[in-house]
Amino acid sequence: MKDRPHTPPRSSSSEFQGAEQPERASGFPSSSSGPQPFVERRKAQRDRRGTSAPSAEATTGLERRRGPGRRLTDFLKAAEEGQMSQEQFLFLMAIDAFKKANNVMYPTWTDVLEVVRLLGYRKTQPSQLKLHNAEDWVESADAPTNVRSKPGHPETGRREAA
Repeated sequence: MKDRPHTPPRSSSSEFQGAEQPERASGFPSSSSGPQPFVERRKAQRDRRGTSAPSAEATTGLERRRGPGRRLTDFLKAAEEGQMSQEQFLFLMAIDAFKKANNVMYPTWTDVLEVVRLLGYRKTQPSQLKLHNAEDWVESADAPTNVRSKPGHPETGRREAA
């Protein structure tokens, strides 16, 4: 005699005889009457393969998509190959020093802007980007950083004491 797992006898009570069978996790009724029909569950999405480049008014100047006739600039190509300019290396070292000094792994964009301004960068020329939701502005080259000018800021107190 072979060892078979014991299966309980089916109930013959009337409460189960005409009832619908419960659905499985797949969404199909549990039935052993054969294969279930295939139901397409993917959402209808537009095909993006044939889309063209954005219109001229939608571009901002930040697009990095390359296509026929659009190659990387020498500035970007050298950086991707690991050959940084003096400016890129200084920025990288400044961000790294900020992260170590403030014990943060991922600085916020405000932190990055603070580092950029402390490196001496100022907005002295009109933007070359076409940003439709932000107003452009210009400041003088000798404008203060204004990143540590809050009263009571520890850096402000050190400068005044020195």
